[in-house]
Amino acid sequence: MLSIPVRTSLLTVSGNTNADSIVHHKFLHSVKARFIRFVPMEWNPNGKIGMRVEAYGCSYKSDIADFDGRSSLLYRFNQKLMSTFKDVISLKFKSMQGDGVLFHGEGQHGDYITLELQKGRLSLHINLGDSKRRFSNSQPSVTLGSLLDDQHWHSVLIERFNKQVNFTVDKHTQHFRAKGDGDYLDIDYELSFGGIPVPGKPGTFLKKNFHGCIENLYYNGVNVIDLAKRRKHQIYTVGNVTFSCSEPQIVPITFVNSSSSYLLLPGTPQIDGLSVSFQFRTWNRDGLLLSTALSEDSGILLLYLEDGMLKLIIQKMTEHSMEIPPGSNLNDGLWHSVSINARRNRITLTLDNDAASAAHETTRLQIYSGNSYYFGGCPDNFTDSQCLNPIKAFQGCMRLIFIDNQPKDLISVQQGSLGNFSDLRIDLCSIKDRCLPNYCEHGGTCTQSWATFYCNCSDTGYTGATCHNSIYEQSCEAYRHKGSTSGFFHIDSDGSGPLEPLYVYCNITEDKIWTAVQHNNTELTRVRGAHPKRPYVMYFNYSSSMEQLEAMINSAEYCEQEAIYHCKKSRLLNTPNGMPFTWWIGRANERHPYWGGSLPGVQQCACGLEESCVDMRHFCNCDADKEEWTNDTGLLSFKDHLPVTQIVITDTNRSNSEAAWRIGPLRCYGDRHFWNAASFNTEASYLQFPTFHAEFSADISFFFKTTALSGIFLENLGIKDFIRLEISSPSEVTFAIDVGNGPLELTILSPSPLNDNQWHYVRAERNLKQTLLQVDDLPTKILDTQEEGHFRLQLNSHFFVGGTTSRQKGFLGCIRSLHLNGQNLDLEEKAKVTPGVKPGCPGHCSSYGNLCHNGGKCVEKYNGYLCDCTNSPYEGPFCKKEVSAVFEAGTSITYVFQEPYPVTKNTSLSSSAIYVDAMPSSKENIAFNFLTGQTPSLLLYIDSYSQDYLAALLCKNGNLQVRYQLSKERVHVYTIDVENFANRQLHHVKINRDGKELTIQVDQHPLYRYNFSSEVDFRAVRSLTLGKVTDSLGLDAEVSKANTIGFVGCLSSVQYNHIAPLKAALRHPSIAPVTVKGVLAEANCKSVIEADVNTVTTVYSSSDPFGKTDEREPLTNAVRSDSAVIGGVIAVVIFIIFCIIGIMTRFLYQHKHSHRTNQMKEKEYPENLDNSFRNDIDLQNTVSECKREYFI
Repeated sequence: MLSIPVRTSLLTVSGNTNADSIVHHKFLHSVKARFIRFVPMEWNPNGKIGMRVEAYGCSYKSDIADFDGRSSLLYRFNQKLMSTFKDVISLKFKSMQGDGVLFHGEGQHGDYITLELQKGRLSLHINLGDSKRRFSNSQPSVTLGSLLDDQHWHSVLIERFNKQVNFTVDKHTQHFRAKGDGDYLDIDYELSFGGIPVPGKPGTFLKKNFHGCIENLYYNGVNVIDLAKRRKHQIYTVGNVTFSCSEPQIVPITFVNSSSSYLLLPGTPQIDGLSVSFQFRTWNRDGLLLSTALSEDSGILLLYLEDGMLKLIIQKMTEHSMEIPPGSNLNDGLWHSVSINARRNRITLTLDNDAASAAHETTRLQIYSGNSYYFGGCPDNFTDSQCLNPIKAFQGCMRLIFIDNQPKDLISVQQGSLGNFSDLRIDLCSIKDRCLPNYCEHGGTCTQSWATFYCNCSDTGYTGATCHNSIYEQSCEAYRHKGSTSGFFHIDSDGSGPLEPLYVYCNITEDKIWTAVQHNNTELTRVRGAHPKRPYVMYFNYSSSMEQLEAMINSAEYCEQEAIYHCKKSRLLNTPNGMPFTWWIGRANERHPYWGGSLPGVQQCACGLEESCVDMRHFCNCDADKEEWTNDTGLLSFKDHLPVTQIVITDTNRSNSEAAWRIGPLRCYGDRHFWNAASFNTEASYLQFPTFHAEFSADISFFFKTTALSGIFLENLGIKDFIRLEISSPSEVTFAIDVGNGPLELTILSPSPLNDNQWHYVRAERNLKQTLLQVDDLPTKILDTQEEGHFRLQLNSHFFVGGTTSRQKGFLGCIRSLHLNGQNLDLEEKAKVTPGVKPGCPGHCSSYGNLCHNGGKCVEKYNGYLCDCTNSPYEGPFCKKEVSAVFEAGTSITYVFQEPYPVTKNTSLSSSAIYVDAMPSSKENIAFNFLTGQTPSLLLYIDSYSQDYLAALLCKNGNLQVRYQLSKERVHVYTIDVENFANRQLHHVKINRDGKELTIQVDQHPLYRYNFSSEVDFRAVRSLTLGKVTDSLGLDAEVSKANTIGFVGCLSSVQYNHIAPLKAALRHPSIAPVTVKGVLAEANCKSVIEADVNTVTTVYSSSDPFGKTDEREPLTNAVRSDSAVIGGVIAVVIFIIFCIIGIMTRFLYQHKHSHRTNQMKEKEYPENLDNSFRNDIDLQNTVSECKREYFI
């Protein structure tokens, strides 16, 4: 068995078992190397070891310098100052030390460049002319590499041009811009390699020197080591530098298995005391380092890592354990040294040779060394008490093991002449950094153990094993589809792509879902004194990158920004033939000389296209150059030019010339991707796209619907790798993938058929940690990915959707919203030119009709659907938003039904929520919500031309009463007395009658059932009244008592059969057959509860928190420029008028107060009113704040 390092992993292969056969092995990847090392893993038990190898290579020139940690090479320039605009520095190095300076140079004006090892990583410091930044206290410009103290060769390349720097370590490159004020690197006198000598102090260095070998060191084409070997005058040597690389005789070992690896070494028993030291490195937080049974019944000594901390325990059956916990975060992958020394009853534990922080402890008994030392773990079948392991075995590397101050020869262990071992790799430390490169995406933090890596996705906005998946939706349309209401959201237009989420406002109140992005200046802004040589310029900051905005705009159906220019003697575009005086800059940094409402390339304003400008000789109102205020206003809606990034104004410097402008927020609606669909009509049809490139992370998501039994959704092939998604049976979806380690399949079985012609969601993902499949809301199927082996998904064929190249097992049905790694595939455009495939897919309501609530009707659209809330008392995109209002004493809404024998009727509006015939009815379906503290109250009253009526009221004691008078029978009274409903809480009432059967449901109380004596109809319904009935003749006594005040409180979501009277009064007051009397204030009943019914705030649904302003409102005072004299005169006149009004008001108030006092003495309330009305001032007062009022 041989272990061959290949890149960052180890490949273990089997060799031949006789003298003649040849065994071939194929590497996982191509190998480029200077050295090949064969490490035997197992000895041949039947003979001597032999190996025949043929190797072919190329000639290689090598110049090597060996630095002992106290030496350096100084490369001195021919002139005092070396000033360079471009630098190229290359070298190779290897070292066992994790810290040390490889080279350094600096200048008198603050310039410096330094490359140094810090904890096994390379840090590059570079500064160009910033005198405030000094190397001694600077942070590295960039850090690359890991575990570079592994005594293997590592290559370094530094390329600088101006401020742009490329820094490459092995095969990892990072690009960055150097800090500083200049473009040149000015270095004085010399560059030092291997250390930073202190001038005037021979043998003294500023920082720790490099200890190791450097090969082929080139500085701007100069071979520095070759000059040193030839003892050229440009090179000065400090200390002992040799020109061959010494190989230290240090043998590391690797503990591979966390359960079975161990190393047994003998010791000298019964010595008075104990001395053990070694070095270790690991990524694991826990693991046994050492276990030894002490002589003379001293107990068992255990040294182990627990949660990254070092713990020493001496365990005896009759005594408590002793713990010494120095150090922390020792699982950082760096080498750490441990030394245990015990003499008599005192024990000392030293970490990393830091004697000052060593831990000391005294025991009761004297400590005697044992004869066996177990490192890393215990044998599997070991039952003797000589080795204990309270924690899992150690995984990592050890070296420099000393027992009783004697080094242990680990090669002898390998040859079987010393100690024993299991699952070790001797003369090799096979630790690797699984976080380099960092496969945690979107800024996720990588941590690791010996066997795998982990990603911490906190505060990134992404989730998943590698922080691949965005936690945000890709558009406001997607948020709407999930039932969200208007508000601020993050949208991630490219999903799992590289763009960060964008903070937007989603207006989800109508059919078109608007997305708005604010910038730093949406206020009307005044401009004076600008001319062509000194223009006024405003830059717009959207708190996001241009790439984010472009992604949002490109995915939208329509976008706009309002452009307003108010002017007085300030020309805008200088039409018809002049150079424009004002222009704006768009996304591509191009100048656009057209204004809102016009078309790209047409130097006009909206009035020019509409032929409505104030002066027909010009194409903009402002170009008429009038002395009075006018404006040009319109929408910029050409998506390829948006957003507006700058505005430039140059004509406000003449006498009496000024302007005011406003550029509104960026607003878009629609999602071109969410409903993007294609219909596959034959099994042989498919759509063909370019190859899906996703070597490390791949996610695929889409919706499908079908009636077929099976079919392939999509497929992409490579030479050996492939990826495929299919519906393999009516209730199964299968995700198959092969990255070179053999096919892997995940299948989800649905409890219900998936070929039901309903939309179903599928998401598949493969990353370096997991492969997963998700279907609808079923449990996700997850398989962990192999840590070793092939990990790149390499595909080279076209990406097929709806079929395969073989034209077999094609998919019949619809696929929509197909995304690959967050990028949408335009199925509709491709389907337009593909036989057997049609763009779009009808039938959305069959899947999403249940999202329309409260009687809303799902209406099909080409791209999606909408909820028609015409017949619902609710509104909003899903008919879930309540329509509610606050009533004052005497307020009433009367809805008049169509008369029995009308002569004519305006039927232009067919909505049944507005017009309904007064036909005889054997059914009533009534629902409403109410909140009040007033009794008695009349909630709802329905009367007819035949003296039939229905009333819902609150009695004086707060009980709910429903009263029916049908077909001249006696009045039927039904009382719900479970509580006092005038408790200022929101209550929900449903009243349903079907022939003789009546049901009443209030809140969550039990359903009440009643029966009439016979089948009866509600004949010739005339009107429905909410609140006070104004025509009170004919009301019975109880209804009349409740009608004295009517209703004071809040009503919402009122519905009678298929009409919504409250909604008709608030939304269609001019066309609906509805009459409003008194004060009606639209409000949110829930806000009334939150305000404790004391401060009702009317809720308006703003389409945009920073949307368009009313164009009709006059300019602000900042824009007006009346003269000081006129302004002063006006101010004096206004002051005099206010004084006169104040005197008159005081006189009238005193007179009115006197009259009111006399009137109050004479006023008495009717006998049927109790104190609850008189004390309900707080409820009535609530409607005076922030309300929409109707006075009729």
